[in-house]
Amino acid sequence: MKKKKVLFFIYQMGAGGAARTMLNIINNLDRTKIDPVLVTLNYNGNYEDYLKSDINFIKLETKRLRSAIFPLAKVIRHEQADAVFSTIPNYNTVAILAKLLSFTSAKSIVREAAYLGGDFSANMKLRAYGFLYRFSDKVIALSNGVKENIIRRYNVNPKKIQVIYNPVDVNGIEHLIGDGNIAGEHKSIFTDDAKVIITAGRLVKDKDHETLLHAFAKLKRRINTKLVILGEGELEASLKAKAEELEIADNVYFLGFQRNPYIYFKHADLFALSSLHEGFGHVLAEALATGIPVVSTNCRPGASEVLNDGEFGVMCNVGDAEDMAVKLYETLTRDNEQLMQMVENGKERARAFDAKRIAKQYEESFMQTIGQNDRS
Repeated sequence: MKKKKVLFFIYQMGAGGAARTMLNIINNLDRTKIDPVLVTLNYNGNYEDYLKSDINFIKLETKRLRSAIFPLAKVIRHEQADAVFSTIPNYNTVAILAKLLSFTSAKSIVREAAYLGGDFSANMKLRAYGFLYRFSDKVIALSNGVKENIIRRYNVNPKKIQVIYNPVDVNGIEHLIGDGNIAGEHKSIFTDDAKVIITAGRLVKDKDHETLLHAFAKLKRRINTKLVILGEGELEASLKAKAEELEIADNVYFLGFQRNPYIYFKHADLFALSSLHEGFGHVLAEALATGIPVVSTNCRPGASEVLNDGEFGVMCNVGDAEDMAVKLYETLTRDNEQLMQMVENGKERARAFDAKRIAKQYEESFMQTIGQNDRS
């Protein structure tokens, strides 16, 4: 069988979940079937160092997304791509237009990762994306909840949509834990008798770290504990101010972006997610893979699917600091046998999202979609 060339387009291989997903897909594709080409704008991203050396990596000579359409079309044409794959609505728009302007027979495959919409203006914007998606050959949703949202708010034909969960590099996480070390200046956080709660994610409104801070303040009155927050974002200063206001600043540690967050997860006692909504909840699956108990808000649709409505982790109400504090306390004070069972169940659940398994699903989707050319 002749190898198929798939061009992957993303803004940059930065520190976000979309770049991490792209990395896990590309690195784990079967090279006897798929020849991957990665195209980004002219940025340097944190995940570039983790790309396999056999990947054809091209950077466009622009840092503006709107200026990428014609250069990307030229690359599609020059590389003779069989398919163009992109993720996130703005990037999908550019990829679809570039594919059309390449005047090639390449198939267009877009991925939707977020549960978007709600108010009138947002829903109208999604309808516009949905109109453009009519020019794509397949839409991949990262959860069943996201698929339902695409059908309802984007008005996309359900027959065009396929659900493929996020890939989690379970083996890679295990290697990073085995080979990794917590930074010297952070080691003291994990070496005393205090229970350590950890979270990771961009410091933005949707992650609702403020509710977590309120929950932690309530929990701190009952148990000796610390809170470690990994990630960067626009709300860092206001969240630090909130920690001061709640008189917990001495026990809350903002450690920024960490290249190897998994070694931090492994040394903590519990992972907490306070998001308002998640399309999938990739970090939950990664936390399960590290062998740490999880407490998460029931941020639909993602968390409920990853944790199977509480089977593989404890769930609490969205935006409810009181409920979260109770669930954090109950989990931290479980006996060792209960915690070990929780950890083993979580590890088994993470295997369902293993990158090699998910990459295989992407391979089959790419080959099936490209195969439409061969039948036409």
